[in-house]
Amino acid sequence: MLALAAASIPLVLLLYKPTHYDPPDFAHSKEVSPYLTHELSPQFYNGAQRGEPFDLVVLQKGINDIVARSKWPREFDGVSFSTPAVLFVPDSIVLMAAVNIKGVEFVVTIVAEPKIDDHGLLNLRVTKVKVGAMNITILARVMARRIYQQRLATTPLNTQNLGAQIAASILNDEPFEPVFEVEDKKLRVKKITITREKLILHLAPIPD
Repeated sequence: MLALAAASIPLVLLLYKPTHYDPPDFAHSKEVSPYLTHELSPQFYNGAQRGEPFDLVVLQKGINDIVARSKWPREFDGVSFSTPAVLFVPDSIVLMAAVNIKGVEFVVTIVAEPKIDDHGLLNLRVTKVKVGAMNITILARVMARRIYQQRLATTPLNTQNLGAQIAASILNDEPFEPVFEVEDKKLRVKKITITREKLILHLAPIPD
């Protein structure tokens, strides 16, 4: 009896659903997020036009609205991913999503701590990965690097592609130049500040 109870503990931990997992409810909306079109994009564009450093403030509620209006659930190799929830907590970004594998649902939690290093490069280092209540960070890092190396062997990394750079940073701890282009202007992220429910990108123009 004790052996059976002990054997069931890992399963209980894996199936645990965090009480603060609260996915957004716009998953079936076909409308573009008004937060993106009316607040975030104008804030970014207007700041870029001024030609001087500025702060881009991203709200947790707004980013969840943007994410949720994408197409969900999504499937990859027979695994279904439901609408993720994004949380901003001091110094960290938390991503939580329900994952369905052959009819069994798990809640996966990923914690990342974006940092700008002394050379001005950005690393989106993942510091924790949990399935339910079970910490699988070490295993997840090994698997992520294996996936990255396999992908790199078949599809060479385009160092100029922001999406590829972000993937390399998350999967392989590779820092990259945090530079964005707006029309004919380039902006660099100089600092990232994350507080409760808010992320602030401190941006500065790059001279021609």
